[in-house]
Amino acid sequence: MGTEQSRRNALKTIITGSAILGLSSALPTYASEMEPVNAPLKGNVNHSVCRWCFSGIPLDELCAAVKGMGLKAMDLAGPADWPTLKKHGLYSSMCNGAEINLTDGWNDPAFHPKLIENYTKMIPLVAEAGYKNLICFSGSRRGKDDETGWNNCVEGLKQVIPLAEKHNVVLVMELLNSKVDHKDYQCDHTAWGAELAKRLGSENFKLLYDIYHMQIDEGDVIHNIRTYHPYIAHYHTAGVPGRNEIDDTQELFYPAIIKAILETGFKGYIAQEFIPKQKDKLQSLRNAIKICDL
Repeated sequence: MGTEQSRRNALKTIITGSAILGLSSALPTYASEMEPVNAPLKGNVNHSVCRWCFSGIPLDELCAAVKGMGLKAMDLAGPADWPTLKKHGLYSSMCNGAEINLTDGWNDPAFHPKLIENYTKMIPLVAEAGYKNLICFSGSRRGKDDETGWNNCVEGLKQVIPLAEKHNVVLVMELLNSKVDHKDYQCDHTAWGAELAKRLGSENFKLLYDIYHMQIDEGDVIHNIRTYHPYIAHYHTAGVPGRNEIDDTQELFYPAIIKAILETGFKGYIAQEFIPKQKDKLQSLRNAIKICDL
């Protein structure tokens, strides 16, 4: 019995020691990526950040902070914000302000007149300001099947895409999850958005691949990025679940995802769109940029 107890103790020691060794060898990779950004960014990734996630910080202060981190741009800024961005030398990497909302979109002809009016006004403003990407949304299904949604989107978007082509502006439809955050949203899978892009047949219509949203609705993130990258103009990040920090408290391993994006030859912007839980929100942003700066 003493021999058996010794075996059990020895085995317990080996297992515990192996677990600790394995954990200690695994953690430094992510832990080192969580250090504050002190060195200049590598320059392989065009970093951006979504304004709304840090709305508690005055825009002027936020711009100064992100510029100091080495970021080049800010996402989801409209005409009222552009002068402040320009003051700090930041680019508006994803413009907004033409959409009605997230639910009333291009998949419903009832909203086409207003959307056409809005985008007809906004496209020239985006170009005049020196920007390129303008966000748009499919809208909620409201009982529409895929074919009806595609047909309606094509019918509406074809009325503004020639103007976008003329001004070298890209209309970028965001992929959103319909499982947790945006119930009933139609453009909720990459394949759906890619099919719409194929039917429109214009380089001035692309997709915003939101990594958080697509992990929730379809997973297989790296495979889908590799498969559909020709239709993707922009990326958003956030941790899953919860849409918070992209560190090791959530299920996605962002270094591998960013590596896969870069391997497709992507030269656009990758914008942080997580809601920081940590008290020091700007430090959370610094950590996220470090993780994604390959």
